[in-house]
Amino acid sequence: MSNRNIESRVENLLGPMIQNLGYILYDVQYIKEGKDFYLRITIDKPEGISIEDCETVNAVIDEPLDEMDCIKESYFLEVSSPGLERVLRKEWHFEKQIGNKIQLKLFKSMEKKKELEGILKSFGNEYLELEIEGKIKEIERKNVAMAKRVCDIF
Repeated sequence: MSNRNIESRVENLLGPMIQNLGYILYDVQYIKEGKDFYLRITIDKPEGISIEDCETVNAVIDEPLDEMDCIKESYFLEVSSPGLERVLRKEWHFEKQIGNKIQLKLFKSMEKKKELEGILKSFGNEYLELEIEGKIKEIERKNVAMAKRVCDIF
């Protein structure tokens, strides 16, 4: 089973459980780092996530994940907050960030740059628009390797 299929099945199983606890299932990632596999469950709520929130969710999802048995390898389960500078992977992640500053890492250079930072103006199936120094840049979605929200605190 592919990592995307595992992520989708886990999301379908856990989404309602996590929502019933009063949280938002922000993301699910199943990845291999070195020799180890990680199932990363990212949760959110408007007022932010505490360590106790992560512990609560972990306690509720551990057994159903074992019973689902769709992951054959041994893995580490991590439950965490997306943080302020959260990674944007899903359609709704981008939609919620329209009007906010984001950072993109690109597969192919654009105007001799592989990293761009600006205000997300719009987001669609093929392209997204970023305002950089007052100019709108259209970026192909398939060229986006990674996107995250940027918080200027200082």
